[in-house]
Amino acid sequence: MKSRWNDEDAARYVEAALEAGQSEALGLRIYTSRIIGGDPDLVLHGGGNTSVKVTPADGEALMHIKGSGWDLDTIEAPGLPAVRLAPLLEARNGPKLSDPDMVALLRASLIEADAPNPSVEALLHAFLPFAFVDHTHATAILALADQPDMRETVSRVYGERLAYVPYVMPGFDLSIVADRIYRDHPGCEGLWLENHGLFTFADDARASYELMIEFVTMAEDELARKGVTLSGPQPSDGEEDAALTARLEAALARDGSPFARGVFLDYRSTAAIREHAGKENVEAIGLRGTVTPDHVIRIKPWPMIIPAGADEAAIDAALAAYADRYRAYFKRNAARTNEPKQMLDVYPRLVLVRGKGIYALGASAKAARIGGDLCEQATRAINAAEAYGRFTPIGEADLFDMEYWSLEQAKLQVAIQ
Repeated sequence: MKSRWNDEDAARYVEAALEAGQSEALGLRIYTSRIIGGDPDLVLHGGGNTSVKVTPADGEALMHIKGSGWDLDTIEAPGLPAVRLAPLLEARNGPKLSDPDMVALLRASLIEADAPNPSVEALLHAFLPFAFVDHTHATAILALADQPDMRETVSRVYGERLAYVPYVMPGFDLSIVADRIYRDHPGCEGLWLENHGLFTFADDARASYELMIEFVTMAEDELARKGVTLSGPQPSDGEEDAALTARLEAALARDGSPFARGVFLDYRSTAAIREHAGKENVEAIGLRGTVTPDHVIRIKPWPMIIPAGADEAAIDAALAAYADRYRAYFKRNAARTNEPKQMLDVYPRLVLVRGKGIYALGASAKAARIGGDLCEQATRAINAAEAYGRFTPIGEADLFDMEYWSLEQAKLQVAIQ
């Protein structure tokens, strides 16, 4: 992976920020957020988050943190709302915060009351004692993070430069656990989050960004050490079966479907997707879960799988089987939660055609396109993970908790408005 840093571009962002009455640091934060967001092998569609800590002339320390509903590749100053840092730091040694209490704390700490909700990982950004903090879901990192028992491998590849964080659900708990692990490894330059992604940090914008690039490159090198080549993003070049598309549209648009008012299908067929769709055990692989936890809110826990050229009866049978599996999944997991859950719809968001390609489904063209982008990245990560070892994402219980987490559902609603 190559650095996209450019001194002239960085200077233009700083100049624009100063002309708008903002800080140099915020200008650099916007710049590096955008070059992170501009690389689909680092983040996609609302994924990842960035922050910068500043101390204005009045002396009150603030942190600009990515707000919900913003994408890094197009982010502007309003998408990095400022929060007072002191109340967030106090939470480190206070009682455990519920999700509503954490959101209330973050909103009460905002400088502008009408700003978007700060990232659910804002507390972790606050706790890390660096001006710039970057968090991504890089494809190469996911291919390795979704492997069993990777602690020793991460230690071999990165030494003391990265501290290993076992999977913890994002939010307050992750912030506390990751902060403790960072403080146990005070010389580290980043955090490896099992099944999740990577954090890097520094007091300089370029240094934090280029640490991210370096560490992702080291992950690519580790894959290559075992003969695994991670393909880059690819254009769809496989022929779409128009008759199959029409049959899917008709089946999905029936009464009772979330797509009854219309469904949009985004078809993708790349070399990587065809490699994945051609695996004999593709259904078993799909049932393991998503490559990073927050994908579940857009593409559901697993795809629906149909044969090439599936007729109407085969599609109906696949939809019925998917609905039965989803109801059973909900029943198993909702029974163990502390609060009542209302089941979401039982329809897939991805349809995999064996050996051919993948349809992403959405109630809008944008939603379908986002799903298509996510599954294009996911198939490349899964192919690499399977070639390296065994694709092993978070388990069903953790995936359910993420899918039905109120904070993730709220983020999705903001994103689709």
